[in-house]
Amino acid sequence: MLIDQYLDAILLGLVEGVTEFLPVSSTGHLILLDELLGFNGPPGKVFEVVIQLGAILAICVVYFSRLWGVASGLRGDPAARRFVVAVLLAFLPAMALGAGLHGYIKSVLFNPTIVSLALIVGGVAILLVERVIPPARYHAIESFPAPLALKIGLCQCLALIPGVSRSGASILGALLMGVDRKVAAEFSFFLAVPTMAGATAYDLYKNWRGMSIDDGALIVVGFVVAFVAAALVVKTLVDFVGRYGFAPFGWYRIVVGVAMLALLYL
Repeated sequence: MLIDQYLDAILLGLVEGVTEFLPVSSTGHLILLDELLGFNGPPGKVFEVVIQLGAILAICVVYFSRLWGVASGLRGDPAARRFVVAVLLAFLPAMALGAGLHGYIKSVLFNPTIVSLALIVGGVAILLVERVIPPARYHAIESFPAPLALKIGLCQCLALIPGVSRSGASILGALLMGVDRKVAAEFSFFLAVPTMAGATAYDLYKNWRGMSIDDGALIVVGFVVAFVAAALVVKTLVDFVGRYGFAPFGWYRIVVGVAMLALLYL
């Protein structure tokens, strides 16, 4: 039984790492896989949240030189300060709503039926948005005005519904506001760092008393696998989006959502 749990943790970590930065909802995929595998992980769905930090750490490694340049330039570089302000402003709405709705989200919305429906609705939204994207006006995160960053953050709040996709909500919102495709994707990566770090810290704080050593070992396995998978995927995604757009992900979401509903109810 324990070996099966570790194999499940490896598979879940792999899926998390591959899907975290795609507009397909990594949390939704983990919830659906939990249902299919019968995964009995740590209490409070903390495994599904914490391993996402492994994927976020991959962003810090892959984009280390850029993040280091921003950090080292905060004192004397206005562009570096604008970058940080844009990320923090976009992070604030999800932080406030996530903390306030944490219990409701975990107890009610972490549901495979809701996830499947959200995947389908989100897929349709991606296909529609691809048809009406305005010409790009913002080609660098450092050029984001404060209201734009805040609006993208409000869009990200839709992802508090599992299956919507944090990256998908922020990317689609950015595209509709005139942000370049590649820049929208990269901004969603950087925005994930404080968002998921905050969610992980909050979940661990809420659930650590009910966790065992075995639970911690499962989380470490999933965390490491998610880190490696995300590091391999993230750069490829930017190139793919620049060439093909987001429509392939919209169709993928619809297919997965419909298939999961069929498995659940037929």
